[in-house]
Amino acid sequence: MSLQQPGIQREPFAVASRFREDFFDCLAARGDELFELVDALLCADGPVTSPVDLTLVAEHRRGHGAMYEALNHGSVDVPRLRQVLAGLPMPRAADGRLVLAVDVTNWLRPDAPTSADRLFCHVYGRSGRSSDQFVPGWPYSFVAALESGRTFWCQLLDAVRLGPEDDVAEVTAVQLRRVVTDLIEMGRWHIGDRDILVVFDAGYDAPRMAHLLDALPVEVLGRMRSDRVMRRQTPSRKEYALAYPQGGRPPKHGKEFRFAKSDTWGEPDAATAQVTDRYGTARAMAWDRIHPRLTTRSAWIDHTGELPIIEGTSIRLEVDRLPGGGDPLPLWLWSSATGLTGEDVDVRWQAFLRRFDIEHLFRLMKQTLGWTRPKLRTPEAGERWTWLIIAAHPQIRPLRGAAADLRRPWEKPAELGRLTPARVRRGFRNLRPNLPCPARPPKPNRPGPGRPLGSKNRYPATRYDVGKAVRRPETIAKRDQFRP
Repeated sequence: MSLQQPGIQREPFAVASRFREDFFDCLAARGDELFELVDALLCADGPVTSPVDLTLVAEHRRGHGAMYEALNHGSVDVPRLRQVLAGLPMPRAADGRLVLAVDVTNWLRPDAPTSADRLFCHVYGRSGRSSDQFVPGWPYSFVAALESGRTFWCQLLDAVRLGPEDDVAEVTAVQLRRVVTDLIEMGRWHIGDRDILVVFDAGYDAPRMAHLLDALPVEVLGRMRSDRVMRRQTPSRKEYALAYPQGGRPPKHGKEFRFAKSDTWGEPDAATAQVTDRYGTARAMAWDRIHPRLTTRSAWIDHTGELPIIEGTSIRLEVDRLPGGGDPLPLWLWSSATGLTGEDVDVRWQAFLRRFDIEHLFRLMKQTLGWTRPKLRTPEAGERWTWLIIAAHPQIRPLRGAAADLRRPWEKPAELGRLTPARVRRGFRNLRPNLPCPARPPKPNRPGPGRPLGSKNRYPATRYDVGKAVRRPETIAKRDQFRP
């Protein structure tokens, strides 16, 4: 396939080619081998089962020893690579804003007792909550930019390995600050744009994340537990005087807002209803100025000074059915923004549903690209392999409209432009000749065959007679003068 053929767009290949060159510049030590290892990841036939199998791919021109050396002693300029990822074209939501999703996935290492910094990772059971277990491994926090609409794609931006002494919320806040700063420096967000929407799942405390991300142009949206108890807006002095004419100390918090008790909700400040294909009628209700009542314990035990009041909007989403046929339960969300209209509420819950697209990315990394396959001993080698997996994804994402649908016999044909990442990867080998390869060819590790037989030496060496058979005249004259 050539770029000169009709119907082939040049812009996707230009984006992928520019990223390949920038990625190669981020590889310091053993960069040629690391770059060819990423090419082998994308050109391998079928899922990756072992890194050593990648050395047999035609695009990998070096031996397996070079692969081990690169993973164990290579070097990747991670801060520079983060900026390269932030400079790529970013997907946008329906209202034109950036939407980031944060989630943690685990690299399970139960059979590696000598590997350092392993944690007990929570693994969900398939037969119920009673079968959940904790398996030793390396947890990683990923940040990705989400697209709008139903899709399998998102743009990876950052990954951080969580250590034994790390607070997940604080590490995630530092990670998001770095990502947002890179997006601003690379020109993906400007002053006057809508705030960046950051979506969290129920494993994060959304009000605390909003407090940790203060002074950033971001809005926090997270799922809340259905048994959570929140508080309404603090009453003003006039409202307090009317309610309590006898006086007293003004309260710091308003009345309780219990998610499990509908009699504490009152009238919603915004309510919408939409008819969807997958969920039937989706009904959303929102209450403004809702905040949690914080206490000096748990995550706030070391907080100095007065505890803050973090106000936001509580959203309750209810649908008629689920795609899997299960019983639909109400979904509670909390947004750090206040004064939302009905249209704003719809944008929030639709953005939260798009958060699950990052699960398709984790599936691609683990099942197709073999992220958790290598048996690496050190965490540093695992981080190098992780960044190679991250660098492979932006090379196939721009080419999803140019790749052919090389589907398996049992797979259904996909619509034009809606190929899954695994199908685009199958056609990457056919598209690779149109992309530059900045990696240098390997040097031979054996000496050459020497000068061909029959060739003439242009610079013959000086020849001296060596041995006792031939004596030089000076030696003979010196010897004869001492003879009788």
